[in-house]
Amino acid sequence: MRTAFYAGSFDPLTNGHLDVLKGALTVADRVVIGIGIHPGKAPLFTYDERVALIERWAAADLGQDAGRIKVVAFDTLLVDAARAHGASIMIRGLRDGTDLDYEMQMAGMNETMAPELQTVFLPASPSVRTITATLVRQIASMGGDVRPFVPAPVAEALKAKFAA
Repeated sequence: MRTAFYAGSFDPLTNGHLDVLKGALTVADRVVIGIGIHPGKAPLFTYDERVALIERWAAADLGQDAGRIKVVAFDTLLVDAARAHGASIMIRGLRDGTDLDYEMQMAGMNETMAPELQTVFLPASPSVRTITATLVRQIASMGGDVRPFVPAPVAEALKAKFAA
């Protein structure tokens, strides 16, 4: 069984993340979604809230394929987290050339540390290339409509979060 590790903060989960995740499911039998936990950062959504949003989306949109994903937290190096979950592939999404430059550097460093892990770059579909979690948070915080950028459960959760 081929396992891929797809890491990010997913704060919040966006349609861009989902586009890459769907691509990951085409190259791997199982995808572990690793939510990076950084002690110095205060995320908008807690880890448990992010897991619930991902699982809610998966159940509604992936059907039986929802069983092919697992959500975990990690606070280690990406390569160590990927190894710990039996991955042979690390998935990285690309929106543009800037992403490619950064991700190529990261892939080179990761290959030196863990040559048994293969980095696979998945280009985001044109319709989601402009989406970033940072911009989604900014739009939501100012009362804007984020529905074009995130799945419905995330839009609802953002509205509730900023209404409080």
